[in-house]
Amino acid sequence: MLKNLERFTQEQILIIWSAYYFAEEAHRGQFRKSGEPYIIHPVAVAQILIDHGEDYETILAALLHDTVEDTSVTLMDIAIQFGWSVANIVDGVTKMPKIPELSKKDIELATKKKFVLSFLNDIRVIKVKLADRLHNLRTLQHMRPEKQIKIA
Repeated sequence: MLKNLERFTQEQILIIWSAYYFAEEAHRGQFRKSGEPYIIHPVAVAQILIDHGEDYETILAALLHDTVEDTSVTLMDIAIQFGWSVANIVDGVTKMPKIPELSKKDIELATKKKFVLSFLNDIRVIKVKLADRLHNLRTLQHMRPEKQIKIA
């Protein structure tokens, strides 16, 4: 579970836990390749950022970073609950949706362009993305060897 939250105010800690419960409910029933509940991943991403001294909104975005991409949660849901600043960080790390008329390569390119534009507006986008990638690299042992190589 999350630790080292002492530098945050009581109000911020309550909202961080609110984001945790929001993400946990959204990801309920989803599992990682390891068989662990999916919520383990956003918690690990948030912990990496807490350990590096990141701000409160970055921690919220880390906990929520996969909700829009992998669940029925919308950016508007996040904005209403946690504010537009957090929603914009989440949007920055969220892949473009699959569009039947576009090739996989075109969607990947659009996602990369969106990501670059997002982190130019808010550097916290790249911080969440790097922590996300770091945790994924730390858990590569649960992937097939060819997928491990591709990700690495």
